[in-house]
Amino acid sequence: MFSRILIPIDLHDDTKARSMIDAAVQLRGQDGQIVLLHVVEDIPSYVAIELPSGILASQKEESIRTLEDLSRREGLNAAIDVRIGQPASAILEAADEHGSDVIVIASHRPGLQDYLIGSTAARVVRHSRCSVLVIR
Repeated sequence: MFSRILIPIDLHDDTKARSMIDAAVQLRGQDGQIVLLHVVEDIPSYVAIELPSGILASQKEESIRTLEDLSRREGLNAAIDVRIGQPASAILEAADEHGSDVIVIASHRPGLQDYLIGSTAARVVRHSRCSVLVIR
């Protein structure tokens, strides 16, 4: 069993959130902790100057509330972590900082763009220092 489980959830497409949470609950040891993570993608500076100030902070606060609601609905009592940045890098950084021993991440069927630049899940699998369970 695992003691620290990280679940990165894309709140823009959370269709696999339930499957990831179910898998994490099965993998969690008796005193194990689950961390729900969402990464707000950073906005390029040339776009940010056209947007209202504080938009990223607002998105971060909204994401925290959404993850807290999800945790409560699922009866998890999970820790919440919301970061701003590039998803794969932020997930790997969060896994290291939380001392995660497994990451439960969703993947999708690859499209052409994934073959050219790679998907977030593929990058996490390639570069993670801990085990990764990919939910399809």
